[in-house]
Amino acid sequence: MEMDWSTLPEGTRDFLESYGFDEIRFEQYKDDVARGRLTPESNIVQGRVQACEREFWEDLPKADSEEAEELAQIGNEAIARGEVGALVLNGGMATRFGGEVKGIVQALPGKSFLALKCQSILKTARAADGEVPLFIMNSFATDQATREHFEAHKNFGFPEGQVHHYTQGISMRLTPKGGIFLDGEGKPSFYGPGHGDCLPFLRKSGLLSAFLERGGKYIFLSNVDNLAARLDPRVIGAHIKTSEKMGKAVTAELAPKWPGDQGGAPALVDDEFWIVEGFRFPPDFDQDSIPVFNTNTFTINAEAIDRSFDLTPCYVKKKVDGKEAIQIETLVGEITRFLDTHYLRVRRTGKECRFFPIKTRSDLEDGQEDLEVICS
Repeated sequence: MEMDWSTLPEGTRDFLESYGFDEIRFEQYKDDVARGRLTPESNIVQGRVQACEREFWEDLPKADSEEAEELAQIGNEAIARGEVGALVLNGGMATRFGGEVKGIVQALPGKSFLALKCQSILKTARAADGEVPLFIMNSFATDQATREHFEAHKNFGFPEGQVHHYTQGISMRLTPKGGIFLDGEGKPSFYGPGHGDCLPFLRKSGLLSAFLERGGKYIFLSNVDNLAARLDPRVIGAHIKTSEKMGKAVTAELAPKWPGDQGGAPALVDDEFWIVEGFRFPPDFDQDSIPVFNTNTFTINAEAIDRSFDLTPCYVKKKVDGKEAIQIETLVGEITRFLDTHYLRVRRTGKECRFFPIKTRSDLEDGQEDLEVICS
């Protein structure tokens, strides 16, 4: 069934299509919500879910160990050969920072989140005597401001042609009954449908194939708001080692779970080990039985993602203009369901911390001292 675009404001179709709107998929999701096939209950994973055992992950070796030196050498050699790229997730709706695009907000005096990300990547690349191309996934809500931020700061020192922006997809929120949600002005409400878009739209943009053609092999993926997720030759080396010896296509970084932590975690689902988002666990499953959780930081074989993945569409409730709206999202951590994955437990305190997410302005204010240490 085709959409009746005449019921929507003029220009809606052109705007959506400029950001890769998938009309067929949208109509399917719309019908699935209307018929009750997509619900909070449909988010729950099917099958027998069990807590993982310690043997499913390894610890990242401490920086001063012999093993760390060996891994760092492997990683630095790959960087020097131009085999490593960095992908920063900078999409979403820019809502938690008062409508400002988080990536361009000042994280430390005089430096934005994106400036600090660039500083870290360039430092590692130069130390290895190599170049690391930067891929930035924006959304329709963050794209223009982010591009202007990079232009104003001359790409933060990246060589010409090494910074690549692209956008995730776009969709329209739905009503709980499956209609198109309209805001207080009677207009459709747009959103970025989850960071699961980062890999298919990297491929769709042509950036993935160009990276592969230039000899690129590995992509280091991290959230813009986790400044502790730095490009580290040890992590790249650990990934390459397990990829070559064990055929692993992904390395997923896990952090020790602290009281009150919420998020995805690796679990056995019908004896298959993959990252399950917190809201997808069965209600009676004790998530505290898993002592680690997903940091959303991955190192990935670029060749392995030159394909499509049937990521689960997740039903997410939002409040918009005081009314309940539904958005359907996919999540990148689910690639661990499709690709053989190596799990690496990392630290979340001290200089070697690799997980320190900043989700709100209060997080940013409270975390200044820690960020100074992490980013020094």
